[in-house]
Amino acid sequence: MILASSVQNFTDKVLKSILKKLRVYTDDGLTRAALILFGKDPGAYYPNAYVKIGRFGDNDVDLRFQEVCEGSLIRILYDVMEQLEKKFLTKPVRFEGIHRIEELEYPVAALREMLLNALVHRNYLGSMIQMKVYDGRLTLWNAGTLPAELTIEQLFQTHESIPRNPLIAEVCYKAGYIDSWGRGVEKISSACKEAGLPGPRFMERSGGMLVELNRTPVKSSGKGSVESSVKSSVKIVQLLKINPEMTIPELAEKVKLSTRAVEKNLKTLQEKNQLRRVGSKKAGHWEVIDD
Repeated sequence: MILASSVQNFTDKVLKSILKKLRVYTDDGLTRAALILFGKDPGAYYPNAYVKIGRFGDNDVDLRFQEVCEGSLIRILYDVMEQLEKKFLTKPVRFEGIHRIEELEYPVAALREMLLNALVHRNYLGSMIQMKVYDGRLTLWNAGTLPAELTIEQLFQTHESIPRNPLIAEVCYKAGYIDSWGRGVEKISSACKEAGLPGPRFMERSGGMLVELNRTPVKSSGKGSVESSVKSSVKIVQLLKINPEMTIPELAEKVKLSTRAVEKNLKTLQEKNQLRRVGSKKAGHWEVIDD
């Protein structure tokens, strides 16, 4: 009994020392970040600290089944990825020579980065993280809007890392889960591109951030894609004539393109002197230049 007690005391001291180095244990005890990162039941303190996954048909009315993943942040990360692989996503089969290849319909790297971003940057006083898997797309929503210093457009450009929960972000960085350089969106976009899928779409919705992946493959360059691009540009011009203050995410939703594709269309239209940006990115508007 004495030996067991000594071992336990030693273990407790080592654990406290590690948590102190991670800055999640202070003289007042465990921090909220420690509960979320390592607690057995963070839900006892944060009732919505879980992820809800739903499998739908074409729309939200057609709910087929759902699951809830709860526990510590690390536990949730692994449980959600396991649920996606075993229950929610399919593994289309392809062959490379004689080798049978099975990969998820969405790139694992993109899914993992999306989930990590949501877990690290969410508002834990808000609603639960919600993942919806449809027949042709997947969305992930987390409570908490972007910092005032960032816009959705800037997410796709080089930008500084501005974590909502610095202690949680720091621990995840030290554990090797994130790199702390604000490259999450870049990683998601790269993974989608490598998989031949459209880039991710980001939207601010209902007091939170929504990211969407689409399963429709990117069209190859050629006559069809050129015609499609022209049609998209025409539609963008028409929309901006009606509402010059439309944002890139709003245009992306209307035209059914990724925000990256809309940005390329806007750049091309400006180069062709068909469109002009007046004012700043946030407070300005678009001006259509008629011939």
